[in-house]
Amino acid sequence: MKSIFYPLIVFILFACHDKKDQAQTTEKAEKVYDMYTPSEMANLMNEMYTYNEQLKKDIIDGKIPTEFPEKFLNIHTAQLSDFKSRNETFKSFSNLYIQAEKEVFNPNSKVPLETRFNTAIGICISCHTTECTGPIPRIKKLIIK
Repeated sequence: MKSIFYPLIVFILFACHDKKDQAQTTEKAEKVYDMYTPSEMANLMNEMYTYNEQLKKDIIDGKIPTEFPEKFLNIHTAQLSDFKSRNETFKSFSNLYIQAEKEVFNPNSKVPLETRFNTAIGICISCHTTECTGPIPRIKKLIIK
């Protein structure tokens, strides 16, 4: 009978010892994550999207927009992602976008509000076809049909 218990006790001791070593090793290992940090431009673009999403709802509900969001002018200066550069194409599209977005708020325009809004969104899509194509499906959802 002693011969049966002796191997069982030895097995239990080694099993407990291994778990203790594993726990210590796990505690010592530090996990390092490379977290994505959006650029200033990415944050601005997300704010612009959110704003235009609400603007679309307001236009559909018959509310007339009254004030151009001056923060949109930061498109000219916001810090881009490290791997991006502000080239002439980007500068041209950002100027066109600002003009089109300001036109949405022009109370004297003879162009229908929905058309002016869709023009501004269309410029976003056009710019994104040249750089950073990922958001295009999301941006297309802003178009008023």
